[in-house]
Amino acid sequence: MTTTPPSPADAGHESPAVTPWQVDGARLTWRGGGEVLVVEPWGPDSARVRSALGEVVDADWALLPAPDAEHARVEVDGDVATLVNRGLRVVVTAYDYDHMQSGQRHFGCRVAFQDAEGRELLSERDPGGALALNARQYDAVATGGGKATLFLESPADEKLVGMGLYQQDHIDLKGCSLELAHRNSQASVPFVISSAGYGMLWHCPAIGRATFARNGTEWSAESAQQIDYWVTAGETPAQITRAYADATGHAPMMPERGLGFWQCKLRYSSQEELLEVAREHHRRGLPLDVIVADFFHWPKMGDFRFEDEFWPDPSGMVDELRTMGVELMVSVWPQVALASENFDEMARQGLLVQSNRGIDVQMWFQGPSRFVDTTNPRARKYLWDKLRAGYGRHGIRTFWLDEAEPEFGLYDFGAYCFHAGQALEVGNIYPQTFSRAVFEGQQGDGETDVVNLVRCAWAGSQRYGALVWSGDIHSSWTAMRRQITAGIHMGAAGVPWFTTDIGGFGGGRTDDPAFQELLVRWFQMGAFMPVMRLHGTRGPEVPVVAADGTPRLSSGAGNELWSFGEENYEILARYVHLRERLRDYTRAVMRSAHDNGQPVMRGLFHDFPGDPQAWDVGDQFMHGPDVLVAPVIEPGATSRSVYLPSGAHWTDLHTGAVHTGGQWIDADAPRHLVPVFTRDGALPELRGFLVP
Repeated sequence: MTTTPPSPADAGHESPAVTPWQVDGARLTWRGGGEVLVVEPWGPDSARVRSALGEVVDADWALLPAPDAEHARVEVDGDVATLVNRGLRVVVTAYDYDHMQSGQRHFGCRVAFQDAEGRELLSERDPGGALALNARQYDAVATGGGKATLFLESPADEKLVGMGLYQQDHIDLKGCSLELAHRNSQASVPFVISSAGYGMLWHCPAIGRATFARNGTEWSAESAQQIDYWVTAGETPAQITRAYADATGHAPMMPERGLGFWQCKLRYSSQEELLEVAREHHRRGLPLDVIVADFFHWPKMGDFRFEDEFWPDPSGMVDELRTMGVELMVSVWPQVALASENFDEMARQGLLVQSNRGIDVQMWFQGPSRFVDTTNPRARKYLWDKLRAGYGRHGIRTFWLDEAEPEFGLYDFGAYCFHAGQALEVGNIYPQTFSRAVFEGQQGDGETDVVNLVRCAWAGSQRYGALVWSGDIHSSWTAMRRQITAGIHMGAAGVPWFTTDIGGFGGGRTDDPAFQELLVRWFQMGAFMPVMRLHGTRGPEVPVVAADGTPRLSSGAGNELWSFGEENYEILARYVHLRERLRDYTRAVMRSAHDNGQPVMRGLFHDFPGDPQAWDVGDQFMHGPDVLVAPVIEPGATSRSVYLPSGAHWTDLHTGAVHTGGQWIDADAPRHLVPVFTRDGALPELRGFLVP
């Protein structure tokens, strides 16, 4: 090999004529200075890169096994080796030189990604001459799990989307720095799509950070055994999201009960209260697919069953609901109270998350508790056995997997340890394994139509039927607006099933006119989200007391369509009926999510990537390919500015007016209407439906 010194000061003599390459079919391995780097095809137009101080390990955190790489090949030309995999070229350049300052020979290699025409998409950073930079940086103890960092060079003018759920307003993530960690209302899914024509998965469940700066991208893990990432090339976001779904798993086909309206509040305190709401829906002729029994319907947290006094006949409740065409969903928390009937057995068997220091209590809500360790296969089986006994035997098949981050009492990630490893190293995998526990349990019992609501997700969660909602957000206009951005990014990150608490989770009063306006506008937006679900804790609270006089967790004020006054009811009811009329279209969009990995709620850029303006609009979204929604996100507004992407003609759903794309228009938005436009004449049967 020839010497390639970073600067004249570091120049040395030519190295011996030995090759750093090992080629095994289409798998390329480089070794130098104790580091091992492996590049291999991982699906068409895609490649996986792993590097470590020592041998790389096989980790299946999110990636499925690689399919046969019949079209891939490796070409070696001296210091340069190239993996060619259809539309992606991975160019690995090796170098070594005498480093005068250390008196040793330095060995390195740099990885670059190109499209089929040789245009560079992304690359590991250059050594920088005398700067002597490393693209892959390891802590001194990385072989045992230390800090690992990857530095990349990418186009300064690219637009970036994805990464999951963050409570912020930026539709373009270029210039953002994001914590790679889960919190209540934050779900870190480390997959990003670039307008430059690539997608990248940081295949590492460690706590860390991603920074997308103009002068470079940086991914870091607080503790990792190796650097592991996956890159795919595609001309459009649609191609990239399909490749990502192929690599990490497709969402199941959304069951029919996921296409309509879901009713919930914090919380129906008894079987009779819940049934009466469903009966009232039936009496009024209001479509209803799912109604929810929220948390603390159990005796003690972690008992995973109904409390008999308040829920005396679960089987009868489920049967009555089904006569009305309604399914029951029940809340499941992964916490087990120290007072639970299951705690001692689970602690004895090692099925709970461990604390590294102090008293082993991980949360204190209504008493001390610890989390089920769903990274442990035995714990997943135990949990499902309990859910089957407590709920499944009554015919319940839809679960609300709350607290899935998990929501530690303090987000001190270094304090906790899972079966799979320390939380700093593997903690972000938890919500995926929580969904997996229930999904695999249901499938093992023969259930074929799975959808479970979950408060967090990681890469691969979508294949376990995860319907992600955005957590305990506030009842505010700011929070409402941010859920548009969040839903777009979640879809771009490969999780097509998304929803929010319509009206926000906390801070709203049923009898407050200002809140009623917010709820109406949020409800209009929710009618076009992947799943339409009304939920929240509404004031004033209602105390709940058992027959023996002991208190239970309080309930909230009414949160039903008829709880907010007759004028508002007429508006809300119309949107529930609209959702029902959308059922066939929504089913087709869900089919595309299942078959092709396409997001249901998507940014304008997804279908119109050639329109630069479409990458910058974060307060509108597409419901599938044909319906553009522009929610009203300001109090008192009766109109709003709407961008209609170029490349299509857009029909106003309310007036029938047709507009040429590629322009901003002012759309009327009186209280009862949300601006909606359909693409190239789609869905003509819906025109004028919302106009009284």
